[in-house]
Amino acid sequence: MFEKVLIANRGEIACRVMRTLRRLGIGSVAVYSEADAGAAHVAMADEAHLLGPAPASESYLKIEAVLRAARRSGAQAIHPGYGFLSENAAFAEACAKEGLVFIGPPPEAIRAMGSKSAAKALMEKAGVPLVPGYHGAKQEPKFLAAQAEKIGYPVLIKATAGGGGKGMRIVDKPGDFAEALASAKREAAASFADDKVLIEAYLKRPRHIEVQVFADKHGNAVHLFERDCSIQRRYQKVIEEAPAPGMDRARRAEMGAAAVAAARACGYVGAGTVEFISEGKHFYFMEMNTRLQVEHPITEKITGQDLVEWQLRVAADEPLPLGQDDLEIHGHAIEARLYAEDPARDFLPAVGRLARLKFPEESAHVRVDSGVRQGDRISVHYDPMIAKVVVWDRDRPSALVRLQVALSSTEIVGTTTNLAFLSAIAKHPAYAKAKIDTGFIARHRKDLVPKPGPATDEALAVACLAELLHRRAQAASAAKASSDPYSPWNDTSGWRLNVETHSRMAFLDGERETVVTVYYRADGYELALNGKRVSAVGELGSDGALRVEFDGRRFSATVVRHEGDLIVLLRGLAYRLHLVDALEAVADEAEATGRVIAPMPGKVVQIHVKKGQRVERGTPLAVLEAMKMEHRIVAAADGTITEIFFAAGDLVEDGAELLTLQVG
Repeated sequence: MFEKVLIANRGEIACRVMRTLRRLGIGSVAVYSEADAGAAHVAMADEAHLLGPAPASESYLKIEAVLRAARRSGAQAIHPGYGFLSENAAFAEACAKEGLVFIGPPPEAIRAMGSKSAAKALMEKAGVPLVPGYHGAKQEPKFLAAQAEKIGYPVLIKATAGGGGKGMRIVDKPGDFAEALASAKREAAASFADDKVLIEAYLKRPRHIEVQVFADKHGNAVHLFERDCSIQRRYQKVIEEAPAPGMDRARRAEMGAAAVAAARACGYVGAGTVEFISEGKHFYFMEMNTRLQVEHPITEKITGQDLVEWQLRVAADEPLPLGQDDLEIHGHAIEARLYAEDPARDFLPAVGRLARLKFPEESAHVRVDSGVRQGDRISVHYDPMIAKVVVWDRDRPSALVRLQVALSSTEIVGTTTNLAFLSAIAKHPAYAKAKIDTGFIARHRKDLVPKPGPATDEALAVACLAELLHRRAQAASAAKASSDPYSPWNDTSGWRLNVETHSRMAFLDGERETVVTVYYRADGYELALNGKRVSAVGELGSDGALRVEFDGRRFSATVVRHEGDLIVLLRGLAYRLHLVDALEAVADEAEATGRVIAPMPGKVVQIHVKKGQRVERGTPLAVLEAMKMEHRIVAAADGTITEIFFAAGDLVEDGAELLTLQVG
């Protein structure tokens, strides 16, 4: 076994690999960019080496920089994690030339499976079923359009390299094909430095089911059962579970055998995932990911195996720890991917400092894989994943309850997240009944991403109580430090002469203002709002944790002060309230109409219009790229372009004015 391993990655996967290394007594080496100097994976490693500036292309993707760090550290092997260089055959070859063990498959297998077109040709020879489509090398737009006509609409355009939904477009009719093809090719080139695509028939209600495979250098190959990854947004997985709901023994054996055949066909070694798309009684090979998957924890939970340890042992020339007959499924596991993104804005990635970050307590039933800590910043440079919340129990209904509780116990302040969205999926009756396919989110979007409503009276009362307790704590502290601790300036009882002791607090919830009247009682407070009164007492911790008692009913909440507002975290939901200062100005004047602003930080890929051009509502104005995904900006009304402030290639901040549209 190795004595020291370098992890050529960052974030939660780097931390995940380090946990196994530490358990096995193997030294860990981290690499980092300038932006990640204070990151969790750097702090966790036994040693860490700087690669370069923040952009991945100048740090994590620089093969020579990674190899230089390996030489300096004396590492004997490199674990690539997933993403970055994990499926880069040239990197695997470079490791071998340096005398380093690449903890992954041989370069030949990476190349064979790295091209979706080449992989499908290989699978066809191996007898693995394929979706009807064109997987060849010819890439002329007219030829590809003709192939799409031959296949029949709707079709799916898909980048032949990479994954994660990048470079994928669904096309419903011939008139949309050219624009979709150009956009898919641009995104593929930006993400994988390869703009080649394939065309396939688009299945309307498929399930995405993948099989975990493992092979060693001694001719052994097994599968560790399947995962259902059908809950997706923008072709990227959101919630995965294992085993797949409704999977019977015969179908499991058939898909497992096909996955093992796929691994053997390309001379595979190590951990890999064979992805299938399934509709009705049929399943088809989609692609093979030649690395460990993001969702590997749910396979670990149902099998009781550490897949990173398996990777290490296989890379050290050991045989697989278990044979196919030794592997069994125990219970059910579900993983929810917690991202800094805004579901209400088509899942645009978000940035920000994590002012509050609290995960559920880990146990045999709950596991949290994360690469960030409270105080860390989610930046524009890397994937916006915050954590993976993984649960396990004896069966699916029990695991689903565990997931609901785990998500409701998670608290995040400082950036927009998909936490409420994940909770909505976990509570949705269709998900509970396992009525799932890749169109689940689009079909139930109104339920999963409802329009934001006003803060509840309970949330307003909680905010008011937290503010009262905060003021009382401040006054007590001031009194303790004062030369006159009994000074009336340190009194927070609200005392008034000849009138009932009370005060008023006004909260803004968006544009809605609610006034809470506070009556001071000997044993606490009485809060009046919207015609109702409630007696209130509580205890406020320094971290914002609040123990509440309203009319004898006790519960917990969290109130965090962030950017001048109070963020109330209550029963898995977050409410942002602004306490109105009596001396504060009424409101800023509304922004002038016609300003077209950047919805997120990113790079301008295209500007479709010119100054002076007349446009109609819905006309494409610009294309922005963020997190390697393209986002199209269209005109909100008819008008004339009067100013353009950026050009293709420029970097813009969130809220930057891109251009001005004179409406009318």
